[in-house]
Amino acid sequence: MCKSENETFMFAALEEAEKALHYGEVPIGAVIVKSGRIIARAHNTRETSEDVLGHAEINAIRKASEILGGWRLTDCDIYVTIEPCPMCTGALYQARIRKIYYGAPDLKSGACQSVMRFFDVKGLNHYCDVESGLLEIRCIQLLKDFFNKRRR
Repeated sequence: MCKSENETFMFAALEEAEKALHYGEVPIGAVIVKSGRIIARAHNTRETSEDVLGHAEINAIRKASEILGGWRLTDCDIYVTIEPCPMCTGALYQARIRKIYYGAPDLKSGACQSVMRFFDVKGLNHYCDVESGLLEIRCIQLLKDFFNKRRR
């Protein structure tokens, strides 16, 4: 896939993050892509749903599974604005996502490359490819602006 297509999908994830921001949620967005088209879009809903599982990735997995009629997302990629946490990385692994693209590293709870390296564990029955840094500066700035505003 060429860089411009990847950026297009990450911009769609950023649009979802903006929706989360509108609802007072931490601005994280995700899209799931199959065969070059977006099949699911989602953003964080933890605060509005009062559900700890309301992460963008989990919400996107649920939508994609419903659309495809099953939990196996083997031919799908996810674009998410921040590195997935341990819960979301585990869910992406369980869903058999093919590739994870993320923008900003999560230096406190990232489970793909920053704090933990889930897919370096030997003996798993599935491994997701991971690519980081896609529109990283935009993804970081969105989060920084949110937390700076919240602190004021």
